[in-house]
Amino acid sequence: MRSRLLKALTLSLTLPVVLVAGCVSEPGTGASPGVGGDGIKVGVLHSLSGTMAISEVTVKDAELLAIEELNASGGVLGKKLVPVTEDGASDWPTFAEKAQKLISQDKVATVFGGWTSASRKAMLPVFERNKALLWYPVQYEGLESSPYIFYTGATTNQQIVPALDYLAAQGKKKLFLVGSDYVFPRTANKIIKAYAAAKGIEVLGEEYTPLGHTEYGTLVNKLVDAKPDAVFNTLNGDSNVAFFKQLRSAGITAAGTPVVSVSVAEEEVKGIGPDNVAGHLVAWNYYQTTRTPANDTFVKAFKAKYGVDKVTSDPMEAGYNAVKLWAAAVTKAGSTDVEAVKKAAGGIAIDAPEGTTTIDGGNQHVSKTARIGVVEPDGQIKEVWSSGAPITPDPYLKGYDWASGLAP
Repeated sequence: MRSRLLKALTLSLTLPVVLVAGCVSEPGTGASPGVGGDGIKVGVLHSLSGTMAISEVTVKDAELLAIEELNASGGVLGKKLVPVTEDGASDWPTFAEKAQKLISQDKVATVFGGWTSASRKAMLPVFERNKALLWYPVQYEGLESSPYIFYTGATTNQQIVPALDYLAAQGKKKLFLVGSDYVFPRTANKIIKAYAAAKGIEVLGEEYTPLGHTEYGTLVNKLVDAKPDAVFNTLNGDSNVAFFKQLRSAGITAAGTPVVSVSVAEEEVKGIGPDNVAGHLVAWNYYQTTRTPANDTFVKAFKAKYGVDKVTSDPMEAGYNAVKLWAAAVTKAGSTDVEAVKKAAGGIAIDAPEGTTTIDGGNQHVSKTARIGVVEPDGQIKEVWSSGAPITPDPYLKGYDWASGLAP
């Protein structure tokens, strides 16, 4: 996995500077990327195949819904948005290659995409070199900011830290860490261990498996032997299906050993099977059951477009928000020019399905309300705790003494 990520990062350093919208200037020099006679092209880049498709296909669907809604209300700057969709195929070098294609060949104004941190880190140098914008819609491990990425999912102090605070308040003093073997789980667990050391919480074990892994018998036996108070789960993709099914088969229950997941939302619950995950905990900023007028509208619109049996989830909502936030920044700037959009974005707020969310112009993350939920037998998630108000993003955890030294 590390060699493939290195290949993607090496590739990005050898790619040519992009010419935007037929202009001869380099990007960021005042041209309006993506704008043509037929509309404004925008890129949509997610894993539509492979192990991450279980999670990313519906994020793509939510972004296309937001684009459709904007077009129905007159578009952006008087032009319709034209989505150009690409498949990252759950492969980090492919994400880098497709990002470059969208920028240099399709000449899009911006890109909405990615899920795993490995895909984001593979794309990051592509966007920085080309001075193009990526809107990344999924919670992640923090300790990062880029002038050419807007992060509309949660950073660490808006998801992982509140989840740990919740477990501590419930008296959970012994944790077992389970994750996929790539940058997000490993960095998240480094943060979790620093938190645990400061709070007197014991970490009994830390195990990683490759993305797409399906054999969890040995790991489940380790959990049985360790007897943790709770499991902190950073597995991604369809590995969660196998993990929760084998956990249940071994007799590990939510009542005895709750699992708190940060990458399992309503769509993944459907894939896992509600019977296998009911009673376990999740940490996000939005659920389909979140009660706001904007969410009622969002859920109805999504089901009307994609089917009444479809569910909404936090990453889908964050992708939907990303499109609306970008459109608001473009409207304020009066241009799709990257530097103009970046300058205009700070302080922009929208009435999102999760509640009010605001772009922090300093780090290009957004404020978000933290929510802990429990999976219900019907597959929906019931909120059991929230922060009550949006939390200002702190990607480098500067506000926490115990996190000193974690950031590069």
